[in-house]
Amino acid sequence: MVNCYRPNTLKEALDILNKEECIILAGGTDLMVRGKQWSGLIPNFEEQVLFINHLPELKEVRVEDNDLIIGSCCKLGELEMNSIIPQYLKDVIKEMASIGTRNIATIGGNICNGSPAGDILPPLYALGSKVVIANSNGERKIPIKELIVGSGKTILKNNEILKEIIIENYNFTDYYYYKVGTRKSTALAKVSFIGFYKIEDDIVKDIRIALGAVSPTIVNDRDLECSFISLSRLETKAKLEEIIERYKEIIMPIDDARSTARYRKKVSINLINYFFNERIFK
Repeated sequence: MVNCYRPNTLKEALDILNKEECIILAGGTDLMVRGKQWSGLIPNFEEQVLFINHLPELKEVRVEDNDLIIGSCCKLGELEMNSIIPQYLKDVIKEMASIGTRNIATIGGNICNGSPAGDILPPLYALGSKVVIANSNGERKIPIKELIVGSGKTILKNNEILKEIIIENYNFTDYYYYKVGTRKSTALAKVSFIGFYKIEDDIVKDIRIALGAVSPTIVNDRDLECSFISLSRLETKAKLEEIIERYKEIIMPIDDARSTARYRKKVSINLINYFFNERIFK
């Protein structure tokens, strides 16, 4: 028999995880599908279920010392309507699933699912976001790229909960986002691209790029991006071929039910070319 727990505080939830091996359920939009049984029966879970989507400690959105902090159990639909959330995140959220799903699904769930096609991940990777992981002994903060180690794989331990996401460089206003899917809505990404940029007096001050659904984890090369900083548009343009060759090396897509590796790689390179030619060089 499976027990369900609905703690009143984050501390209670972490205490339960110290004693029981539980499936952590926030919105459940992925977990309920995975556990689905025939004929509309109740989803089958082999472990205890711990509900956390109601915990106030996981639902805050705030700005501290110029950092944007988002609780892991904030629903996507709530974030879409929140005035603190930057437009680029709202643009990403608007293209995720259906309105009904967005009103249930949480940002933390999309992250912890660990899918390279997770829509919320590319902007978080591009901006070097960090995550706070809590257990009964305290908290630790790590870069989001260290949280996800493969398709569907994270370093979260059985007694840990993703508490919040920290975006330190969240105030970008110039960006380009594009999601390639089978349909214009309610579709999983075949390829997703986001590029942020700051250009002043024809000099590149910053560039951030990330691609989703084209490798086991999100594709992002901060060292390559830093090599553009302080260059003029013209100097950056001279490096475009080098940039493209580097991305060809690190983009490692697969064939699956949604698309082919060849298509994904071709589209990814086209999007990178478009970003530089239409946003950086103009």
